[in-house]
Amino acid sequence: MSDNKQLMLEVYLQEYEKLKDEQTQRIGFRDNLLYVTLGVFGAVISFAVASKANYYALLVIPWVSLILGWNYLVNDEKITAIGRYIRLILVAKIKETTGNPDIESIFGWEIAHRNDERRKRRKIAQLIIDQVTFVCSGMVGLIAFWLLSPQPHWTTQILCLIELVFLIFLCIEIIIYADLAKGR
Repeated sequence: MSDNKQLMLEVYLQEYEKLKDEQTQRIGFRDNLLYVTLGVFGAVISFAVASKANYYALLVIPWVSLILGWNYLVNDEKITAIGRYIRLILVAKIKETTGNPDIESIFGWEIAHRNDERRKRRKIAQLIIDQVTFVCSGMVGLIAFWLLSPQPHWTTQILCLIELVFLIFLCIEIIIYADLAKGR
């Protein structure tokens, strides 16, 4: 292999290493968002049910759902995009540089974990969990507010409608980015 090709191979392998580092960091951040979300929900709910005067705090839950859910979704999409880039682009660059047609064996895990028979079932379960965590919990906050609070002012009704629209938007985006595909 020429010095130029060797240098390019080293660059590609360093790129792979950096991408995997970023992917690992994003996975940790994304997964911790679930715990943060549950903690914030617990705090808001315990405050809201402490007194009838605090029922308006339930309107914070849809915003928490939206903001943390969007951050979860963006990080999840970047994790998926990094994997897709490695599988489709970086593998092809390394294959071209080395002339080795079996280069997939080096990055075998990037492809193998997507070929698992139960992948689709797991991804559907994750889609449901994401919807329950970020969308349904926000909807429950809205419903609880409407059931527990006296007749809210029209401005509060508009706020609730805006929250509902944003939650529906989040629901759709979570479905769009679910990545149920199998294989490469």
